[in-house]
Amino acid sequence: MLIFRIAFRNILRQKRRSLLTGLSMTGGYMLLVFSFSLLEGSWGNIIDIFTLDNVGHIQIHKDDYLDRPKIYKSIQDRGQVESVLTDNDEVRSFTPRVFSPALAYAGDKTAPSRMIGVDADSEPTVSRLLQKVAEGAYFSKLPNPDGYYEAMIGRGIAITLKLKVGDEIVLISSGADGSIANDIFVVSAVIGNKTSFDRMAVYLPLSAAQEFLSLGNDVHEYALLVNDKNDNEAVAARLAEQLPFLTVSPWQEVESTFYRTMQSDKQGNYFTMGLIVFIVFVGVLNTVLMSVLERTREFGVLRAIGSRPMQLVRLITLETFMLSFISVVVGFFLVLPIIYWFTEVGMLIPEPVDMSGIEFQHMKGEFSTRVFWTPMAFVLATAVLISIPPGIRAARILPKEAMGSH
Repeated sequence: MLIFRIAFRNILRQKRRSLLTGLSMTGGYMLLVFSFSLLEGSWGNIIDIFTLDNVGHIQIHKDDYLDRPKIYKSIQDRGQVESVLTDNDEVRSFTPRVFSPALAYAGDKTAPSRMIGVDADSEPTVSRLLQKVAEGAYFSKLPNPDGYYEAMIGRGIAITLKLKVGDEIVLISSGADGSIANDIFVVSAVIGNKTSFDRMAVYLPLSAAQEFLSLGNDVHEYALLVNDKNDNEAVAARLAEQLPFLTVSPWQEVESTFYRTMQSDKQGNYFTMGLIVFIVFVGVLNTVLMSVLERTREFGVLRAIGSRPMQLVRLITLETFMLSFISVVVGFFLVLPIIYWFTEVGMLIPEPVDMSGIEFQHMKGEFSTRVFWTPMAFVLATAVLISIPPGIRAARILPKEAMGSH
């Protein structure tokens, strides 16, 4: 306890220098927390945009359908799969899908397209397909009075084939049984815009797509959302144990290129934040060194009365740690309301950013324990490290030379 009292007394005695050092540490901590919150919040927002647009948090396929999609690689035992997903408390929602390339035809024009069959009721619980309807209305899973099923088409298909809501579109493809699949559908909606990933897609009700492709009751994919998006890889591993006959993949594997790119971007941002802290603590190091030089005679007296070199190192380290801890605590209470506001309200971007046909205009941060404690641990650890060189400098002071210094 004596060394704590001495260290605290020394901090109070050097009021001006301690205040300047403390302000530097407080500012560095606040800047680090804000940057970390913005980075994690932006990363979380991008994940939500990406996963809720189409991918989901986890996908389930037959064998290697994800890498080598074939129409016959379908999930047949749907009852067992849906029973496992329904009974799992970690799964928030799920939806089945079928896929196939198709040739879209209208009037005298044709265009290659990707036919996607979705469950009209469960798809909006997993993706933003309902919100992406730009013209018309979300389709019905039942045929219209004339016996035609409705289809929703991407903006690219609508432009290429000059289609509008209410027009007919013909799809030609291959059935799972080797037959030629062709049918007429009525356009109920145009989705997204010219830059959407599904601009060349044609969405059909699941039953219509299964009948069109002669799939029976089979599907090619289950996409699902989990309650905790940060735990989706662990949930996928547990589901894989329950469904050993299927391939369960977290979105990090489904979109591995995107995930690696984002991870590289995060590492670059972490480096930038570390550089900010380094610059701040170079100034702190200079301040602590100046303090040691000014207290040369004091350390000489301590050495003369029997203080060991390691005791002086501990004293300098403790002084720096206590000052940094006080600064971080002050910074925590100052930055807390800022991060809360930034998370709940956010900043309005002058021009909206379009992500796959959905416009976002708010930039928000993340309000979590790690946003505050990770920078705090980093700042305190850095403070201890930068205090070691001045401590060694103080420990090497010779009493005879120190007593004669001015």
